[in-house]
Amino acid sequence: MQFVRIEGVTIAYDVITADPANPVLVLVNSLGTDARIWHLVVPKLAEDFTVVTYDKRGHGLSDLGNPPYRIEDHVADLAGLLDHLEFSDAIICGLSVGGLVAQGLYAQRPDLVRALVLADTAHKIGTVEMWDKRIAAIEDAGIAAILDDIMARWFTAPFRSPENAAYGAYCNMLLRQPVAGYTGTCAAIRDADFTKEAQAIAVPTLCIVGEQDGSTPPDLVRSLANLIPGAQFEVIEGAAHIPCAEAPAAFAAVVRSFIVNDVKD
Repeated sequence: MQFVRIEGVTIAYDVITADPANPVLVLVNSLGTDARIWHLVVPKLAEDFTVVTYDKRGHGLSDLGNPPYRIEDHVADLAGLLDHLEFSDAIICGLSVGGLVAQGLYAQRPDLVRALVLADTAHKIGTVEMWDKRIAAIEDAGIAAILDDIMARWFTAPFRSPENAAYGAYCNMLLRQPVAGYTGTCAAIRDADFTKEAQAIAVPTLCIVGEQDGSTPPDLVRSLANLIPGAQFEVIEGAAHIPCAEAPAAFAAVVRSFIVNDVKD
C-alpha cells in the first residue's frame, strides 16, 4: 500500500503489475468497502494489466476529508491519483458508487479514460428520500443498524451462510468503515445524476450486474447500458451486488474478455 496527498487528503493506493507497459486498469470500490474488495480478482488480472486499487476518501486507510461529499470530490481524488501516477488513457472499472465516480471522471477528464467498466451501478442510484432515511438511521444507531439489510443486497443467500468465513469478513469490512465517510458518500450518491452525461459517453463501455443484485438490479443497470451508445451488458449468475467478491472468476473473465476484444490499442 502506498499513499499520496491530493488537495490535502491522503489517499491510500496500490499498483500491481507484471509489466509496467501493460494497459492500466483502475478498480474503484463501492460504498462501505475499501480496496480489499478486489483482492480475489487482482491476481486474475495483474498478469496482463497494470492494476490500480485505492481507498476512496472516508474509507479504508484514506483520510476522511470534509464530509458530506459531492461525487465531484471522489472524482477529483481519482483524477489526482492518476495524474500523480502519470497514467492516462486508463480503463476505469467502478463498482456501485465507483461506477458513478467512473462516469464523473469521463465527464470531467476524458483524457484519462480509455474505456469504462460500470459494474452494479447506474446513471442515478436510489432516491433522495431513500438516502436521507439511510443517513438518519446510521447517524442514530451506527452502521450496525443497517448491516443485515445491506448484506441481503450485497450477497446471495448461500453466500450469507454463517459458516462462510468470507461473509463474516465482509460484514467486518462494512462495520469498520468510518461512519462519517459512509454517510458522506451516501450524500454524494443521493445528489449524483449522470443521466445526461451517460448519453455522451464515447469510449467502449461494458455494464455488468450480478443477477441477484438488490441495490442496483439488472433492469436498472440495463437502463444505464441503454443510455450509453454502443454499450455492452452482461449479467453474472450466482452473484448479487458485489460480484468481484462472490464470483471473482466470472467477474474477471468478463472484464478481461471485454478489454481484449473491444478496447483498441
